[in-house]
Amino acid sequence: MEYMALVLFATVCITLMAGYPVAFSLGGVAVIFAGIGIALGAFPDTYLTLLPSRLFGIMTNETLLAVPLFVLMGVMLEKSKVAENLLETMARLFGKLPGGLGVSVAMVGMLLAASTGIVGATVVTMGLLALPTMLKRGYDPSLATGSIAATGTLGQIIPPSIALVLLGDVLSNAYQEAQLQQGIYATETVSVGDLFVGALIPGLTLVLLYVIYILGRAIVQPQSAPSLDTDNTHYEQSLFVQVVNGLVPPLLLIFAVLGSILSGIATPTEAAAVGAIGATLLAALQGQLNLSKLKEITSTTGKVTCMVFAILIGASLFSLVFRAYGGDDLIQSLFEQMPGGVVGATLLVMVVIFLLGFILDFIEITFVVVPIVGPVLLAMGLDPIWLGVMIALNLQTSFLTPPFGFALFYLRGVAPSTIPTATIYKGVAPFIVIQILAMVLLSIWPELATSLPKAIYGP
Repeated sequence: MEYMALVLFATVCITLMAGYPVAFSLGGVAVIFAGIGIALGAFPDTYLTLLPSRLFGIMTNETLLAVPLFVLMGVMLEKSKVAENLLETMARLFGKLPGGLGVSVAMVGMLLAASTGIVGATVVTMGLLALPTMLKRGYDPSLATGSIAATGTLGQIIPPSIALVLLGDVLSNAYQEAQLQQGIYATETVSVGDLFVGALIPGLTLVLLYVIYILGRAIVQPQSAPSLDTDNTHYEQSLFVQVVNGLVPPLLLIFAVLGSILSGIATPTEAAAVGAIGATLLAALQGQLNLSKLKEITSTTGKVTCMVFAILIGASLFSLVFRAYGGDDLIQSLFEQMPGGVVGATLLVMVVIFLLGFILDFIEITFVVVPIVGPVLLAMGLDPIWLGVMIALNLQTSFLTPPFGFALFYLRGVAPSTIPTATIYKGVAPFIVIQILAMVLLSIWPELATSLPKAIYGP
């Protein structure tokens, strides 16, 4: 029974790969293994009595209230043609530059990431809006698809990201547990707001690297990213008006959400409420909100929220059974035996998370893997903010990597059939290299993630 915890984890992964629903796979496999253990007298069934208190903790967790609010904000903006207006505005601003349309896609992807925080929605939206335009303007299909897939995943790292909300909550618990294991009872805390602030510089650095690559490609291979013909007098005269109408409202909404968090005026949950209300008002002012669309938006929000919390409940049951079988001690023992100490253990965890990103969404990885490895790594001295940002970057890279990257599936679903899948894979390759470069930079200079939170909130 010594390795029962690892058998449990492997069984869950196999079940998920077979296509069974995530929440029921986590909870169902855990119950089966608990039953086997009880029958063999190797499972302390008192652990299962802890489940009601855990579920009550989920129900009363104010941080998790940010999830439905940010989802509502993102879905509202997705349905209100904000992305369409943003893309047209940015194309006018950068169109004369070589690769200007590609730069526009990167900038719009960044703004949508900060507005929606949902990877799938951003990739699909950009694929439907930007890809036909880029192909029509003569862009190389690989560059067009690669830039859309890459910028669509920015919602993983640029706040306010749902991934960061969930990661922040899980890492907060893991950090407190790690300190208790070390005998530190006056525990320090890490919040979702800390993770938001820590992700700003790495996220913006990633966008800058994307833009540099697109511009460099346009200079070296002008035919792959031609500039737009914008020598129309009416076009120029209406540009200021379009910028005000298309760019200012979403920017104000983003600044209201992030600004309230950075300034300490509001918690992430309160800021999410501001974002949801602001997105609703923006959609109403643009005439994009009616009863039918509101019903669709609330229905989508409800489905996504139910999915997140169902997975969280299943993951809570899974983690209880995993720990009852001594999984925490086993993981800690394995990490302590790893060559290279904390560096070797961190590298192993990052490789495992990267590979799991092929078969699991960020929600499952956040709720299942991070609670297992987080306390051990944090007890070894890693900074929780740095670890959270690194995991988010790692998952973002995994979502881009062929053949199983989620972003590639989303884009393949909306891309024209005339574009081969191999072209999409070729297009994302340079952006995967950029992602890895960003992770290396963050490894060498952890201050990229940790300096800003310290400057704003203090040591």
